[in-house]
Amino acid sequence: MRQICFLSMDDLAGYVSDDELAIEPLKKLGWKVQTISWRDKTVDWNDFAAVILRTTWDYQLFPDEFLEVLRKIDASQARLENPLQIVEWNLSKLYLRELEQKGVRIVPTIWDEKSVTKDKFDEWLNLFQTDEIIIKPLISATAGYTYRLKEFLTELTEIFDDRPFMVQKFIPNVVDEGEFSLFYFGKNYSHTILKTPKINDFRVQEEHGGIITEVEPSAKLLQAAEKVLHLINPHPLYVRIDFVRDETDEFCLMELELIEPALYLRMNQNAPQLFAETVDDWLRKKAV
Repeated sequence: MRQICFLSMDDLAGYVSDDELAIEPLKKLGWKVQTISWRDKTVDWNDFAAVILRTTWDYQLFPDEFLEVLRKIDASQARLENPLQIVEWNLSKLYLRELEQKGVRIVPTIWDEKSVTKDKFDEWLNLFQTDEIIIKPLISATAGYTYRLKEFLTELTEIFDDRPFMVQKFIPNVVDEGEFSLFYFGKNYSHTILKTPKINDFRVQEEHGGIITEVEPSAKLLQAAEKVLHLINPHPLYVRIDFVRDETDEFCLMELELIEPALYLRMNQNAPQLFAETVDDWLRKKAV
């Protein structure tokens, strides 16, 4: 039986993962799945037909080491999915600026700032004509070092002293309505969820108490997602596309997740089988 690796991390304690739902469907299609930490130095990547990036949710803490491992995998006989080229592009949130230049609507963002000071903070509020902003690192996951602010915090100067960051206007619908995530496996649409934060929070991730609900996307939301999907090159094995609705009723791209998104397979009864079938078809067509 041919082998696939689901690339993970050393310890998933405190995280919610449901990738195991795809293992049995893959087995029935002739694939044995092993879940292995990206930090495991004993593994021979040549043992696998494919290494699929899944729950590597600590990569943002060690991006250089992470990329070094991926380059080793890419140089082996195994296929890396999503491809290294996509991962390198998606690693920094600067990809959002590139997509905006190609016509994708994103949350209003200030780039290329080098420091966080009180004067800068006041300037950002004025530029956005708002009383609330978000500051977050360019390389981040699960809302790490992400701040929702109405007032300047002196500790931010040190936190972002050597951590490249971006500044965004806070969109109230993140709290009032939630954040939409659409999932595509290959070119197949799978499902959509709505993530809403717990009371008195703005972070929608389950690790922070976010509430997850499957929803039917509107035609407008699907159109926004497919516009983004068509701009990804090469086309990914899987993608999660996150949107928030702004005050003009338009959908703004929050994140394009191509590296290690939670796929929420448990939220849709057809998703595990569709994911397995897509992986099987993807690898057979690419003559793995």
